Amino acid sequence: MGFLDGLWRGREPEFDSGSAATNSIQLTKRHSQVSLTRQGAATGHLRINLSWRMRTSDIQGIQRESLLRHPFKALKPPEVVAHSQSMVNVDLDLGCLYELKDGTRGVVQPLGGFLGDVNDPPYVKLSGDDRFGSASGETMYVNLDHKDAIKRLLVFAYIYDQTPAFDRTHAVVTLYPSNGPRIEIGLDERHPQARSCAVVMIENVKDEILVRREVKFVYGFQGELDRLYGWGLQWGRGHKSKAER
Repeated sequence: MGFLDGLWRGREPEFDSGSAATNSIQLTKRHSQVSLTRQGAATGHLRINLSWRMRTSDIQGIQRESLLRHPFKALKPPEVVAHSQSMVNVDLDLGCLYELKDGTRGVVQPLGGFLGDVNDPPYVKLSGDDRFGSASGETMYVNLDHKDAIKRLLVFAYIYDQTPAFDRTHAVVTLYPSNGPRIEIGLDERHPQARSCAVVMIENVKDEILVRREVKFVYGFQGELDRLYGWGLQWGRGHKSKAER
């Protein structure tokens, strides 16, 4: 929808849409929800990706280039794609709290090896744990061919180890439906001490699959997200085994 179209029709679009070149929908506080059903994308595999980036000025110990040698580059620090622990010094993980129509509740996450299953309950599967980072980040799949069995899914991100740094990681969660534009949710609010963030809720409401932006930061971990949304799971402290590069 063009800007003038919105004025003539006297209404606003249902969401913030990206440019035609990027073909994306950006969920914001003002326009926080989109229906996958209405855009014909409530079937097939919904891919969910967590990625993050930093500027070199955010990384301690890296100095900006000389103003005399590179006057323009020095004014704007270069942006680097970074999931590397040596650079970012954090281990961001992607997870999902799920509730099925039959009352089954649980979690899909790297910690504990709860990677899920895409063809059987909970119909959510994490592709693996990106411990040190790659260009693709971490990816999760939801099998919407079984949407009738799904009640709600809360996709979240958390910092497993090292210093909380959500305010510097510029993390983005992107949903890639089977049809239509991708959906982006930026974790760009400043909560420097937060360790976890409820990012997006995917809900089956009267047979309509709705995607709603949450972006609620908490200072604890999964248990605190559980209490916030009333999942009622039992949590214990877990640790990852040491990984080699």
